[in-house]
Amino acid sequence: MPKRLVLCITGASGAIYAKHFLETALDLDLKVDCIVSDNAKGVISYELGIPFEDFKSRFIPLGVRFHDAKNFFSPLASGSYLKRWVEAIVVLPCSVGTLGAVAGGVINNLIHRVCDAAIKEEVKLIMAIREMPLNAIHLENMLKLQRLGVKAFPISPAFYSKPKTLDELVNFTVGKIFDLLGIEHNLYKRWKGI
Repeated sequence: MPKRLVLCITGASGAIYAKHFLETALDLDLKVDCIVSDNAKGVISYELGIPFEDFKSRFIPLGVRFHDAKNFFSPLASGSYLKRWVEAIVVLPCSVGTLGAVAGGVINNLIHRVCDAAIKEEVKLIMAIREMPLNAIHLENMLKLQRLGVKAFPISPAFYSKPKTLDELVNFTVGKIFDLLGIEHNLYKRWKGI
């Protein structure tokens, strides 16, 4: 069985990032498991203008496996399962609440557990923080996780590719995440100098 990616969607604003990540992963023939927090379900409905169940129903036929964020019996709750079968965990968008819980070792849901297990099993973990401005606690939490090998960063699109649409801005961030995963893509124009 090929290794899979796990996408964790939290209640931070930025559901469009998760949508583009899933679409790109599927276009690249990658296998994806998805955990969506209860707050994220509401954000998805509000920001994307569709009920969460419609969002989920769009991706299930394409092979995305959804896991309930309250289900600690999911195989994703097992560190040994992650170590053997998961290439990387991506938290996108990542709320500062999830950032703080993971940095503090607090496990209130499956997203927290997956991140905690990824750290202990040294499975690649990427946390794309969607908050602005960041306070000292957020920055300290990112630094703490970075020192543990986590890639934790605020979502920050660039403009050197002269984006003309919202999708182009979103794809820059999603593309940077695929860069961190070492997966080839054509989501944005790379800087070639002047």
